[in-house]
Amino acid sequence: MKEKRTFQTIDEYIEGFPPETRDLLQKLRKVIREAAPQASEAISYQMPTFRLNGNLVHFAAFQNHIGFYPTPSGIEKFQAQLSSYKNAKGSVQFPITKPLPYDLIAEIVKFRVEENLLKTKSKKS
Repeated sequence: MKEKRTFQTIDEYIEGFPPETRDLLQKLRKVIREAAPQASEAISYQMPTFRLNGNLVHFAAFQNHIGFYPTPSGIEKFQAQLSSYKNAKGSVQFPITKPLPYDLIAEIVKFRVEENLLKTKSKKS
């Protein structure tokens, strides 16, 4: 993707990539959807975003990797499993040339769902 585009939907975002990348993004989206069926989809910061009582996770495609953004707590909790990937405070990079760790991604998303639901519960009480 050369030109700066603004996206309204995750489908629009995914459409802008080559077929191999599109396949990875669709599979990633499906894994997140299954791990957080009650989450809604949105575009935030021009990235596909899943929300449930606030932001849950974001993802984005780049030339050589898929960026996954489960917030700092999601990275911290799974630091040991993510240590072989380039990661930072709230993000991890999965190389496009290697299989994405879908089971780990699902675990991280489920952790984030619990975290967001607990946060909401404690605000109400």
